[in-house]
Amino acid sequence: QVQLVESGGGLVQAGGSLSLSCVASGLSFSGWSMGWFRQAPGKEREFVASISRNGGSTYYGDSVKGRFTISRDNAKNTVYLQMNSLKPEDTAVYYCAGRFLATVRSNDEATHWGQGTQVTVSS
Repeated sequence: QVQLVESGGGLVQAGGSLSLSCVASGLSFSGWSMGWFRQAPGKEREFVASISRNGGSTYYGDSVKGRFTISRDNAKNTVYLQMNSLKPEDTAVYYCAGRFLATVRSNDEATHWGQGTQVTVSS
């Protein structure tokens, strides 16, 4: 059974940084494209970033380009999201998502989800 478990969320001041982690189990991790999504209160879940199976390709949502960095360690079955220059509008529940072989850059493309971790950015 595939499980994705996020950690690293919390409260941070605007301009600060946070690093999220997502540990995957029950799958051959190197065969999965991975992504991060977020959902703010009253809003739809949106794409944040994704990374290819070998980490060679990364993609970002327009609102986080230049501030967030996605990476992965296939030896540790873990995908990371480094978030810098955080803004109050980054406040949301952040979800890790995955898809076997193919890319994951939209809600519809993701097949497996974590439970989410809360990120709150104060002004």
